[in-house]
Amino acid sequence: MLSLLHIENIAVIQSADIRFEPGFNVLTGETGAGKSIVIDAIGAVMGERTSRDLIRTGAGGARVSAVFCALPALAWFAENGIAPDENGELLLERELLADGRNVCRVNGRPLTVAQLKLLGRQLLNIHGQHDGQQLLDPACHLDYLDSFGQTETLLAVYAEAYRTMADIRHQLNGLRMDEAEKARRVDTLTYQIAELERANLTAGEDETLTARRDLLRNAGRIMDAVEAAFQALSGSDSDRGAVELLADAQQALSGGARVSGELGKMGEKAAELRYAAYDLAEEIRDLRDGFESSAGELDQIEGRLDLIYRLKKKYGSTVDEMLAFLEHSRQELEQIQYADDTIARLEGQLAKALEQAKAAAETLSAARKAAAVTLQARIEDELSQLDMPKVRFMAEFTEKAGETGLDETGMDTVQFLMSANVGEELKPIHKIASGGELARIMLALKNVLAENEQVTTLIFDEVDTGVSGRAAQKVARKMSDVARTKQVLCVTHLPQIAAMADSHFSVEKGEADGRTFTAVQRLNEEQRCAELARLTSGDLLTPAALQGAGEMLAQAREYKVTKA
Repeated sequence: MLSLLHIENIAVIQSADIRFEPGFNVLTGETGAGKSIVIDAIGAVMGERTSRDLIRTGAGGARVSAVFCALPALAWFAENGIAPDENGELLLERELLADGRNVCRVNGRPLTVAQLKLLGRQLLNIHGQHDGQQLLDPACHLDYLDSFGQTETLLAVYAEAYRTMADIRHQLNGLRMDEAEKARRVDTLTYQIAELERANLTAGEDETLTARRDLLRNAGRIMDAVEAAFQALSGSDSDRGAVELLADAQQALSGGARVSGELGKMGEKAAELRYAAYDLAEEIRDLRDGFESSAGELDQIEGRLDLIYRLKKKYGSTVDEMLAFLEHSRQELEQIQYADDTIARLEGQLAKALEQAKAAAETLSAARKAAAVTLQARIEDELSQLDMPKVRFMAEFTEKAGETGLDETGMDTVQFLMSANVGEELKPIHKIASGGELARIMLALKNVLAENEQVTTLIFDEVDTGVSGRAAQKVARKMSDVARTKQVLCVTHLPQIAAMADSHFSVEKGEADGRTFTAVQRLNEEQRCAELARLTSGDLLTPAALQGAGEMLAQAREYKVTKA
């Protein structure tokens, strides 16, 4: 349950703290006062997509915090190592910065927006006016049915079987080609393989040759440096080298070791330096003596590198890539040459995979059809309670088109049909439902689907558009009934719905110091009566309007008592 919402610098709301209660919470206010901004703020802290435009003009950032309590043991907690505190409370925070960055935390622990979104969808559901458009779209109907029927396991089994079948079909399509195309491809591969095999490449050859070429090109300077270093260490006919001089230093220091321990230590260091210099001189001599090159070696290397350069333009930027290309070409040529055998083998595998996919699809379809029967009865019952007693609702199944009659979702195409009046045939919802009917159908569907979900809070953002009169009263009572088991938050313009609330909040917009501000206030009984009168009659609060509002509140209390 959402118990506390704190908003800072979200659109026209500079700062607001709203303490929601269990049961039915309602927000009312004039159009444009900022009611839906409260819902946007809740969406933000739930990890939904936001924009920098949501930040209040002139502010460097915005912040939303939400405290939840009385939560079930959600799978998200175990998966992410986060749980409510010792008081059973969970604090969600999201900071929106002007540079587009987001900072998200749960109980003080940082996490990503994606993690926050996964948690948010397990805590509450937000239903807005756009949901009605989804109901009109047949492409969404199968998802609604799967959600109600809880077919996730069967759908996963089918999806795996379908992926296996699709992969085999893809392999077959790659092997099937006409004879002319096959001959052209064989000629190309044969030429490429022969050219690369003639080159007799070895892994890393280009790097090795390049290093040897650079060495040969600079052989004179390198040998001069090597010879000079060797003479400096080993000496020459006219000069003593560093090794011999270090030996003299060692001998001199060792001679004084009897009278000074410090000189003895220095003698040991001189010996270490002498041995190191000797080893280095030996390495330099080996390098000098081992450096050999034939007169034509540099030309040979240049020619080889030129060949490799020309091959790189065709087959890869390195010798390793060209060798990989060669191996792939050999495999492809072999595959084409033995394609008939491979095709026969894959066709057998495809037949078996298709059979398994169809079996999984039929199992999934049977579960969907069973769920559809239950869903139809539940929706019709819900709509009867929403002043649509004559409505008929049905989920129509048709088979998928195409060669196999299958796609990623199975073998079923589902479309919701309805008839709102006696004697009228069932037709697609988008062809016959009015705005008020659509709002009630969506409410009925959401109520039914919510029964299978762990979420403890449902939010309805102006979903009562087009509803009035007796139908509005039915919608109000339905929301109140739902609020007996789940927390409900509703943004509404209808006095019938507002009167049924257990907690009523007013959202009002004002101006101060040349800026627009929105304030959220919880109403007492007298204020509620005035707000209901305003919703009914506008700003002219006549005694009759106030009396009618009082009667509306009394009827709401009486209804809730009878349902208790």
